Amino acid sequence: MPVISPNKPYRIGRSRTGLGLFATKPIKKGTKIIRYSGPLLDCNKEKDDAVENKYLFQITNRWTIDGSLRKNIARYINHSCKPNAESDVSKIKRRVDIRAIKDIAPGEEINYDYGTDYFKEYLKPIGCKCDACEKKRKKLRAAAREEKKRVGARAEKRAGAARNGKKLNGHKAAAAAPKKSEARTTATKGRRSKKRS
Repeated sequence: MPVISPNKPYRIGRSRTGLGLFATKPIKKGTKIIRYSGPLLDCNKEKDDAVENKYLFQITNRWTIDGSLRKNIARYINHSCKPNAESDVSKIKRRVDIRAIKDIAPGEEINYDYGTDYFKEYLKPIGCKCDACEKKRKKLRAAAREEKKRVGARAEKRAGAARNGKKLNGHKAAAAAPKKSEARTTATKGRRSKKRS
C-alpha cells in the first residue's frame, strides 16, 4: 500500500467494496482533497487506445489518465450515487482534482460519482454497492417483508372468519364446505321428508 503523509486528511482503509479512501481530519466543503494522477494516454495512438483497466479517467475524447499506478492514491476513492466529493476536470491542463462538495467528517469514506458510462459498464451488471443504494435496497426488502406479513395476516383473518361463520367487511364469510358424510346425511334426510309428504 502506498505511504501517505500524516499531513494529508485521508487514509486508505477497508470499505464495503474493498479498499476505500477515508477522511482522517474534517474536510470542509469546497476543499481540494487529492489529484487523480497517472500517465496521459493519447487515444489517437493505437497503443494508448488499447490500454484497458478500470482506473482510466477520460478527460477529453483524446486524452485519458491511466490511474492504475499504486502511487495514485485517488484511485482508492469509490463510487457513490450520493457522493460527498466530485471531480474537477481541467481539459486545458489535462488534470483532474477531487474536491469536497459536502463537509466530510473524520472516519467518513470519501466518494464521488464515476459517471454514467462507468456505471453501465462496471457497476450495473453486479449492482451498485454504495451506501445510498444499499439503504434503498434495505428499505425495499423491509417494505416487501411488511407487505408479506400484511397479506398473510389478512388471509389468516379470512380463514378464521370463515371457520366461525362471522361477517367480514359487512358480508357473511363463506362457510367451510361440509364434509362428505355430512352432505350425504343432509341429502338423505331431504329425500325421506319428500316421500313422507
